[in-house]
Amino acid sequence: MEDKKDILILGIESSCDETAAAVVKNGREILSDVIASQADFHEQYGGVVPELASRMHVDAAYPCIDSALKQAGVTLDDIDAVAVTYGPGLVGALLVGLSAAKGLCAASGKPLVGVNHLHGHICANYLCFSQLEPEFLCLCVSGGNTQIIHVKSYTELVILGKTRDDAAGEAIDKIARVIGLGYPGGPKMDKVGQGGDIHAYEFAHNHMGDTLDFSFSGIKTSALNLINQTRQKGGDINVSDFAASYQDHIATILADHIVKASKKTGIKKVCLAGGVSANSFLRKKFDEISSKYDLELYYPNLRLCTDNAAMIASAGYYEFINGRRDDMSLNAAPSLKLGRKDA
Repeated sequence: MEDKKDILILGIESSCDETAAAVVKNGREILSDVIASQADFHEQYGGVVPELASRMHVDAAYPCIDSALKQAGVTLDDIDAVAVTYGPGLVGALLVGLSAAKGLCAASGKPLVGVNHLHGHICANYLCFSQLEPEFLCLCVSGGNTQIIHVKSYTELVILGKTRDDAAGEAIDKIARVIGLGYPGGPKMDKVGQGGDIHAYEFAHNHMGDTLDFSFSGIKTSALNLINQTRQKGGDINVSDFAASYQDHIATILADHIVKASKKTGIKKVCLAGGVSANSFLRKKFDEISSKYDLELYYPNLRLCTDNAAMIASAGYYEFINGRRDDMSLNAAPSLKLGRKDA
């Protein structure tokens, strides 16, 4: 019997402030993973400046692609398809990666496969765990999204719950700025909270009834009010304790919702995905519920939690073998939704 041909996917990611390219074999094996981060540059502005991000993507896109191919030891001729993030994200940034991918496909005749950035984050788990297969629950949590997803198959994704206002990552980033930590807020908040007292401060909890939806705007407002009231009285917060308490509070809400989703669906296999899945408070909380409720827990290594092209190549592989092909009319979709909402 003839061996099945390996499929190589070139992935391209440029949805925010990372320009990235990677080559992945059969959706699981990373042959190269190149990232040009702009984080240090944008730190001086306290956040990502979209116009400047787009210009930096233009400069970095093809050098990253060239490096990814060279590190993988392949040429464009060896690639079976080019997968590219087309949403959600910053429209200008997305257009740079999308244009680069279209150029490669037009020149080489290779198929173009558009990838939802959030689907990529889920697929980061496949790159870390060869045994992981659908179906499972996934908490995708980042600066722009907080969702509980029922991953029914490699390409069928059903939203069980989502935030109705702020994302968990946005709530963390905003408070990080207010307490003087700056950008990027998530990693800095995580670091300063190490050793802090998680019981030192209390925050509001928005109850969403019997749904699996989230709301973090009230929690963020509660934290802002606490900071302002303390300062108005001439005092100040203990930054380490405050960061620890706040992150533990958010992590508890996320964990409680996953437990609720597991009980509701009967699914015990759970994955974390997205930038906030690197947060140590969230990982600790999920380790606790994994033991308590006998959950089979997976989360990507730290490098693959943040934006990268390997996850886009993995998602692109599963879309490609499922028959997806896009033409040159594919446009950036900054508000692209993932999957469908369960009734």
